[in-house]
Amino acid sequence: MRDTFEKLVNDLKSDLLKLGTVTARTIVDGVDALKTRDAVLANSLIERDSEINRMRYDIEERSYELIATQQPLASDLREILSILLIAIELERIADHSKNLGEIVIHMGNEPLLKPLIDIPRMAETCESMLSQALDAFSRNDPTLGRAVCARDDEIDNLYKQIFRELMTYVMEDSRTVNRAMNLLFAAHNLERIGDRITNIGERVIYAATGHLVELNVGEERK
Repeated sequence: MRDTFEKLVNDLKSDLLKLGTVTARTIVDGVDALKTRDAVLANSLIERDSEINRMRYDIEERSYELIATQQPLASDLREILSILLIAIELERIADHSKNLGEIVIHMGNEPLLKPLIDIPRMAETCESMLSQALDAFSRNDPTLGRAVCARDDEIDNLYKQIFRELMTYVMEDSRTVNRAMNLLFAAHNLERIGDRITNIGERVIYAATGHLVELNVGEERK
């Protein structure tokens, strides 16, 4: 009975890591589509969203079933709940990536306001943080989970820098407002991805220690 339960939990963990890998790819593709103005890649990213949703709901349903049928111990219950909540965060990260694709489609042939420097840096940091968070989850390592959360400041600082720069363009020439807002919206989605990854780090800490923590709380953390 215990062996069966552990196999079901391990299968859930394996599928969660697969979802994490797919989600990480959406961050890369979203910013690549923005940099290259690749509408085909942007549409592919948007179309992928339904598959990611399906993966999330499959993990969610199996998590509920395990809780309802297996009467897990406290430590097991924390692990299952963490898997469930991390799957939800991953699906939401993919939603933010999808928004990048939608920005590309919305922009059409409109030229970028400026060369992209800090937005790709934000995306690289997000991808690195997500990889670190998934590693922390697979190792059940709360220290690594805290390290992930600490990196959210990197994302926030880049976002503030982008905001200031784009507002400078707008103040100098009001005709740039639409192009500035497109880039600001892209940066905002990456900033929200950083928040979601911080949530994953917190779930790792909870699974490992049983302590609920809220780290790097900002106005937009939800």
